[in-house]
Amino acid sequence: MTDLTEAFWRAHYDLPREAPGSPTTTELLLRLAGPLPAEPRILDLGCGTGPATIPLARLTGGHVTAVDLHEPFLERLAANARAAGVADRVETRVASMDDLDIAPGTADLIWAEGSAYSIGFDAALAAWKPLLAPGGVLVLTEAEWLTPTPSAGAREFWDPGYPAMRTTAGNVEAAQRAGWTVQAAYVLPDSDWDEYYVPLAASIERLRREGVPADLLDQVGAEIGVRAEHGADYGYTGYVLRPRP
Repeated sequence: MTDLTEAFWRAHYDLPREAPGSPTTTELLLRLAGPLPAEPRILDLGCGTGPATIPLARLTGGHVTAVDLHEPFLERLAANARAAGVADRVETRVASMDDLDIAPGTADLIWAEGSAYSIGFDAALAAWKPLLAPGGVLVLTEAEWLTPTPSAGAREFWDPGYPAMRTTAGNVEAAQRAGWTVQAAYVLPDSDWDEYYVPLAASIERLRREGVPADLLDQVGAEIGVRAEHGADYGYTGYVLRPRP
């Protein structure tokens, strides 16, 4: 019998990404990060199936260590890397983003699209700063309130899972207080949400046809409806951050 957890993973099994984003946004944020070493050492944290991992390997010529807790995502990523011809520059690791077996000072670029929230913005900034090499840069995207007075419907969805969610101003202040320079901030466009939700909706409809209980699938897809009704209240912002000397 299918339960909610199983329905969730079945709906998400073969999605191209697990958070809002797009190849265009990945490339933009990489440009905003500025010059990197010739063969940069990159950490892609909370990498999922590799929507950023593979472009980062291809565009930088560097070596990417891709980290996620969900091993099936990493297996899919490895297959995608082989198909893209970059398998020799991609390494996968099953690990938690706040308990990384990575030597301090060895990452030229840390990348985290839609994943920092799982340990919290402040915790991520504290845990990842020591991993950066001199001159290193952190790029992440973070769920944020776009208004100081979000609707009750938006809060009802976000508060249980991410009660520490802030506005952009709040996160900029927190980053500066934690010793980071905010080099760039970019609010992801609505089209980046479509990159996530259109495939998710199609996956949910496929599972309906296969007989997965509708009440479970309605819960899995609830966030799509919340976004349609309350999307003006929240978004994802891409940050380019550098530790202050």
